[in-house]
Amino acid sequence: MRTHSRRAVLGAGLAAAGSGLLAPRSLASTAPEAPHDAGPPYGSPDPGDSHHSDDSPLTDYVSPHGPEVAEHEHKRGSGRVRRFALTAAETQFDLGGLTVNTWAYEDRLPGPEIRVTAGDQISLTLHNRLPQPTTIHWHGLQLRNDMDGVPGITQQAVKPGDYFDYRFAAATPGTHWLHPHVGVQLDRALYAPLIVDDPDEPLSYDVEWIVLIDDWLDGVDGATPDAVLAHLNKNKAGGAMGHGEMQTGHTTGKQASGTASRMLRSPGLLSDYPANVEHPFHLINGRMSRDRETFHAKPGDRIRIRLINASGNTAYRVALGDHKMTVTHTDGFPVQHHETDSLLMGMAERYDVLVTAKYGVFPLTALSAGKSNRTAQALLRTGNGEAPDPKTRPKELRSGGLGAGELKADESVLLADREPDRTIRMDLTGTMEKWDWAINGTPYTPSQRYPVEQGERVRIVFRNKTKMWHPVHLHGHTFALPDNGPRKDTTIMLPGKELCVEFDADNPGLWMTHCHNTYHSESGMMTILGYRSPK
Repeated sequence: MRTHSRRAVLGAGLAAAGSGLLAPRSLASTAPEAPHDAGPPYGSPDPGDSHHSDDSPLTDYVSPHGPEVAEHEHKRGSGRVRRFALTAAETQFDLGGLTVNTWAYEDRLPGPEIRVTAGDQISLTLHNRLPQPTTIHWHGLQLRNDMDGVPGITQQAVKPGDYFDYRFAAATPGTHWLHPHVGVQLDRALYAPLIVDDPDEPLSYDVEWIVLIDDWLDGVDGATPDAVLAHLNKNKAGGAMGHGEMQTGHTTGKQASGTASRMLRSPGLLSDYPANVEHPFHLINGRMSRDRETFHAKPGDRIRIRLINASGNTAYRVALGDHKMTVTHTDGFPVQHHETDSLLMGMAERYDVLVTAKYGVFPLTALSAGKSNRTAQALLRTGNGEAPDPKTRPKELRSGGLGAGELKADESVLLADREPDRTIRMDLTGTMEKWDWAINGTPYTPSQRYPVEQGERVRIVFRNKTKMWHPVHLHGHTFALPDNGPRKDTTIMLPGKELCVEFDADNPGLWMTHCHNTYHSESGMMTILGYRSPK
């Protein structure tokens, strides 16, 4: 995977600022404070079947930095320590004839790959050179709760000019990624691949290609994600309901609001997936189609492609021209191998596929679903030949895209057969007109808790009562889709549909569940599952 480096705009000044960093603090000195009660919780609990968050005192729940979390981390073991550092800072990129101001890790788009082996300890220092507080969320990892990166819940956000030491066992092999969990920072360039290799890797392949797909609006005609979010919430008392800080970035509030309004779409149905924010550009590994990345291989090579949808607001149909793809994993977990022409990927979903490379030059194309059918594209080159036109759409896209619901979990990762101890019902609610996104009709507050207990089998019944689709993500766990479906941490919920998923409550703490459309989650469609403290 080739990444963009910043092309010499903010260079000298920011490099000087980054050179005087303090020595990393110990984990003890950076331990997050306990979450505070930001208001009365809603609803009342039903021990077996809950449709409301709990009104018990917050002290009844396991603290993210409590002894239960530390004890569970100790059980994961202590492998070799892998040390990393990331600096989040303002920067500027040329995306292929378009220069934009944005925020990124290490002046790269995507950010640098973090790669370890399952069982390793990740020790990473985040230096914040942004104008806003920030965090890192380790998407897909079942890690210790106090390292999960949720501000006000698992840690305090890292203030501008400050830093934070993340350290935890990386026990979950697979294709994962990292991004902030503050406001709509995800919809800038603040993301990077996180690969945890399996020491007993069963797959055989010759080369690997990591592909991150993204939608882009930051810095286009002065727009910023913060300005778009503010515009969407302009008629709501108190504005956005998430845990970010509203800033308009590089333009005045009036200019940003005007630009933001031009990037919004009506909820009209297009290719079955209505959209609400129109990102004018789409990228693969930080590059637009007119400046495509080229991945080189040899004819006959068996290529493992790790696909990550890192976008803030867009689903993609993905295909490699003139090739079949064999799906081997989704969200890091193995599945029964399934051949397909194309994939449908919601925000934050990951798929691993194997392809056997033919001779020639072939487009890897990601077609935005439910928007203006714009594409991102990269090239696979195994021999001589003229590259296809950037607007080329492989015929393989006509199949519509395989989704996770058509896959079956590999036998090695099936959950044990047992009845659920607890059922939690979560209705996804809200409308485009009111922009009142919520779970069970209640917008997010930090005091919400849906209770679970250690060792339970938990069933969540998601019902999408909106006219939009939502990629729903659970932190710190993976759930099983019905009928021996795949293990996932993120799944697509279509309008009007119901989906029952199950997981084992085996990772104590406070864990977010939310829509991974960043403009929905930060407007209220998120809540918290909380482990009750042992009696």
